[in-house]
Parts: sequence; structure tokens; C-alpha cells
Amino acid sequence: MVHATTTAAGHLAAWQARAGTLPSVLSDVLAVCAQNGVNERECGDVLDLLAMLGCDAQTQAAALWFEIARHHPLVWEQQASLLKEDVQRLVAGQMAAERVWALHAQRPPEGGSEGLRRLLLAIIRDLRVVFILLARQLARMRAASILPETERQELARLTRDIHSPLANRLGIWQLKWELEDLAFRYLQPDVYKRIAKLLDERRGDREVFIRETLTELGDALKAADIRADLAGRPKHIFSIWKKMQRKAVEFSDLYDIRAVRVLVDNVADCYGALGIVHALWPHLPGEFDDYVARPKSNGYRSLHTAVIGPHSKTLEVQIRTHEMHRANELGVAAHWRYKEGGGGDADFEAKIAWMRKLLEPRNDDGELAADLQTELLEDRVYVLTPKGEVFDLPHGATVLDFAYHVHTEVGHRCRGAKVNGRIVPLTHQPHSGDRIEILTAKIAEPSRDWLSVHHGYLNTSRARDKVRAWFRRSAHEANLAAGRALFERELKRLAMPEADLIKLPALFNLQTHDELLIALALGEISPGQVSRVMQEAMEPPEPETAPVTARPTVFDHSAISIEGVGNLLTVLARCCQPLPGDPVRGFITRTRGVSVHRANCVSLARLARRDPDRVIEVSWGQAAAQAYEVNVQLNGYDRKGLQKDVVGVISNANIGIIASSSRLFAATGEVEMRYTLRVRDFEQLSALLDRLAALPNVVEARRIGAGN
Repeated sequence: MVHATTTAAGHLAAWQARAGTLPSVLSDVLAVCAQNGVNERECGDVLDLLAMLGCDAQTQAAALWFEIARHHPLVWEQQASLLKEDVQRLVAGQMAAERVWALHAQRPPEGGSEGLRRLLLAIIRDLRVVFILLARQLARMRAASILPETERQELARLTRDIHSPLANRLGIWQLKWELEDLAFRYLQPDVYKRIAKLLDERRGDREVFIRETLTELGDALKAADIRADLAGRPKHIFSIWKKMQRKAVEFSDLYDIRAVRVLVDNVADCYGALGIVHALWPHLPGEFDDYVARPKSNGYRSLHTAVIGPHSKTLEVQIRTHEMHRANELGVAAHWRYKEGGGGDADFEAKIAWMRKLLEPRNDDGELAADLQTELLEDRVYVLTPKGEVFDLPHGATVLDFAYHVHTEVGHRCRGAKVNGRIVPLTHQPHSGDRIEILTAKIAEPSRDWLSVHHGYLNTSRARDKVRAWFRRSAHEANLAAGRALFERELKRLAMPEADLIKLPALFNLQTHDELLIALALGEISPGQVSRVMQEAMEPPEPETAPVTARPTVFDHSAISIEGVGNLLTVLARCCQPLPGDPVRGFITRTRGVSVHRANCVSLARLARRDPDRVIEVSWGQAAAQAYEVNVQLNGYDRKGLQKDVVGVISNANIGIIASSSRLFAATGEVEMRYTLRVRDFEQLSALLDRLAALPNVVEARRIGAGN
């Protein structure tokens, strides 16, 4: 890409004079700007920069519409609905970015910039917004000399922390160096002036030197029959200072104030070009690095050398193939990584690489337009604390998960949460850009309900492990009592008689009933699992010749159909204990046939990542088709929509309703509802009762006998 140079600020009047020759989407907004008055110098400068970057008319128009929305909101409200959807989306992206700038102003001065850049990329749905943001920031920086000192300093810090690194990462070199230099000029004016003075020649003179160097080197390479593309640019002031800081050297010790890059077709030509460079000019001892034979740890490959070039001036020369250059610019060795330091995760780097590819010049404008419409893939949710710190969570995480992600003690003391200033339940799942405030108590007191997967409080294993650890540290007797209470409650609400408790712990690979109760209290075993095993224990025993267990490990193979073929050796996985009706998949073991898992089993996912070819499709056969009729009673207090909510919960659980009745006690406002349901097993019933009991105004949900 061609480097930008500072030009006189554009004026909106020049664009308005050409309105008749411009696309209507742009000429229309120019007319609105003329009627309402906007910052002509800044807006004209933004349009000039966007035109230099090759942005389309919609992008340019959106930049002006945002200025109108910001300074003339009533005009924007009248006009917004008349605009095309992509222009509205571009304006919305700029508004979202303004919220990020506000967070930057509120956060502590050190740290958090990377999180804000990630948040910005997560909430922007159209890459063209980035062009507008960078162009507007450069226009603001060019005019910053007239601002008050505090405002100018804040603008420069924002540029340093967000805009110049973002331009660097996306490869928008036309804007990057000017953003960096202007921010450096305002934040450290004395250092800036000192380095500028040390550069005892004007930038134009240095560019003349580079052109002369390229001509001399190009002729030598052509004579040696080495085809090469040459480019060069003088270092800008911020880059010089940064290298002085990183290498702890003085200005006089830098050998790459002037730099040239040579791109050739193959590795052999790299070393051939290196020989020609050293033949033309004497090289500086100790200033040669062979990153082709010995790549950097991040995969970066190139030859670097420093020589005494024309007019006895030092010169850095980088030599690489075109393929190496593309890999260095777009791969894990991208230039921004080793310049800015830090690694970053592979998924985020892939997103950056994809975005940078969109910035490459193309012949097919239609293909570029299609790519620009592609939404950024979000594999994480980026949320903020009240102070503007950014945390990333997996999709599906709740505000309670967020509390534990911030700090274990914050999670333990969590009693409520606000999202964007509004009270939400602890099961609320936030979105990228949400600001979350956790309301805490003085005493750490997690609830055992948080461990129940049916309640939906915690959806990350990390947070659940922290809650289990808290209860595990509690008194042994307290855990035992809590487990016993859960066990007895399950028996009562499912109307189940006590099974043979001696055999029950062994079915969970435990030694004693106390261990079972403690595991139940810590959420390591769910009440639904216990009820299911007890249900099986109540079934008629197998003949004496067969081993008696509550759930045989190897079962009637006709119960499972494997990719359309039945009667093959199958075993039920103990890790997830699939039941008839559960979505299942199979894994081919080496010695035990096909192991059948629930489709969402964590262990199966781990096995699938290791050996994906051994995962096969399975389904329940005809022998597995079974269901149980149960009667359920709900007691509570009447309210509008209660019965609709109850039916909705039952329907969402994929449970059939055979019969229903309800009775209202008008004197007390109490209501009693009864349903006859068809359930797969008692674990499904247990999960349903949990969800029903959590409904507002429901006091109790339990199973009753058919004659009750």
C-alpha cells in the first residue's frame, strides 16, 4: 500500500460543489450538512481520507450521517428511516464505537487497551466502520492543536491506545504512521522535538535517498537476472523512539533509520539478493539476521542486514519471498505481533488475518462487497465492569459465571446483578458490550441451587468447580445434612419408596451412603440421576442366572440401531448414562464394541477431538421405546398467565400432557393444578419439577399417586 502523507485539510465545500457528479447517497447527505451546518474542515478531511482509502459512497455518506446524528439528533431521527439498511448499520457501528471511547476515558490509564480493541471488533458488524473510525480520528488529530490541553491529551491517548494499534493490525499503513506520530507529538512533545532535530534532514530528502537507493539496487538485481519488487520508506519519528526504547540505544546507534524491502520469487533468490546487497555496500558487523534458515518462534521469516549505503548513510535491507511476506503480514507471525508484543489467541488472530485480507486490493469489486457484508464471527462474549475493564466469556455464560470469572470471592458473595443499569436475574446471559455490575453481600454464602444444571445459574465448569470447592471446604456434617435433605426431598416430591440403600452407592462407584449424600450436596451427582437409578432398582430383578444390577452395562443390542444396523455389541457409557429417548452418538472402542453416549457428553466431545473417525451415528431401536405415565400436582398462588407458563415449561421439556385439571380457592387466592404426563424416566420428571417449582407464584411441584 502507498503511504499517506499529511495534506492540507479538506473542506466540505469542495465536496458540496461536486454534489451533482456524486452518487445520490452522498449528495443527499451533503445537502443535509449544508442545511444544518457541520464541522466543515473535519468532515471534509474525513471524506478526503476515505476517498484515498478507496471507500465506497455508502461509507463516506455514513461518516457524515454520524456527524449529523451526534450534533443534530432530531434531524437524524427524521432522516434515519429513509436511509438504506447498510448506511444505518454503518452509523450504528460508529455509535457503538463512541461508547468504547467513553469507556477508555473512564478506565485506569494502564492496561485494558487490548480488551477495548477486542470489544470494538466484537461489536462492529461491518468492517467499513473501521475505515471511518480511523479516518475521523486522524482528522481530529490533525486539528488537535487548537483544542484545550486536557482534551488534546485525552484524544492523543485514545489514538495511541486504540486507533494506531488497530490500523497497524489491519495493515492500513496509509494512516498508521501519521496517527502514531501525532499522538507521540502531543503526549511527549519534548522527546518528539528532540528526535525530529536529530533527523538532520527533511523527510523529503530522506525519500530522495530511498529512491536513489532503490534505483541503484534495482539495476544491480536486474543485471544478476533476479526478478524483485523493491519498496522503501524512511522511519517515522515514533518508530525511531520505540526502537530506541526497546533496544536501549541512542539515536546514533540505530542502523535502520532508512529501510528497504526486497521481495523475490524463491529462497535461492533471497540469498542471491543478499550477496548483491553486500557487494554493493559494506555491511555492518553483527547486524545480520537469518530468519529464513532459523525462523522466529512465531514463524516470521526474512533476511535482515544493515549496510553503509549511498552517501555513507546507514541502511537496513529486508529480503524475503512474496510467500514469506504474505505469511508475515497475515499469519501468526504478522508484523503487529512482534512489534506490539504479546501472543493473543489463535481464534482472534484468525479473525484479524481475515479482516486484513479484506483490505487487499482486488479486481473483483463484487467479491469485496460481498465479503464486507459478512458478519464477524464471535466465539466469545466481551462484557465490561463498571470501571470499563473488559472480560471475555464463552457463549451461554450467565452473569453469575461472570462474577466468578472476575474473582472467586465476588462469585461467592454475589446476590444480584445489573446489566446496563437494569436489575437482571442471575441466570441472565449477557451480550458483547454489556456493562455488568455485580451486587455482593459482606458474607460469602453460595447457594446449592447454583450447582443444579436445571436451574441454569452456572453454565461454565470453572464456576461450578469453584462453588463445589467452597462447599467441600464447609463442615462435613453440613454437607451430609444438605445431601440428606436433597435426597429426602427427591423421594418425597417423586413419591418414590426408599430403595435398597446398601446397593445404591456402588452404582455410582462410591463406597458408602454418606459419600453418596456428600456427592449429592456438592452437585457431583444430580437428584435426577439418583431418582433414575432408584427407578431401575424398583424394576423386577433379572433371573438368578443373570447378574443383578440396577443398570446392566451390556444390554439388549436390539435397543440400539447403529447407522441403520441393529444387533451389534454396544455398551452404555457410564460417564453420561444415556437413557432411551436421549439424543445419542456412538464411539467405536477397541475392545468393547460401540460405546453409546449422550450427544452432548463432554467425554464424547473429548474422544471425538482425538479420534473423529471413530464417532458414528446411533439411535434407539424399537425395543427401547417406553414411557411412564405420572401424575403431578402444583400448589401456589393464582396470577395472570400462570397456567400458560406451566404448560409452556412442560412443552419445552418435550413431555406430553395426557390430562389436566385445576382448582382455585377464591378465599385465599391459592390454586391447585394437576397434570397427567407421559415422561421418559424419573430423571426427566425430576428436571421438570425443578423448572416448575422455579416459576413465580409456584410454592410446590411434586409427583402424586394415581389415586390422590
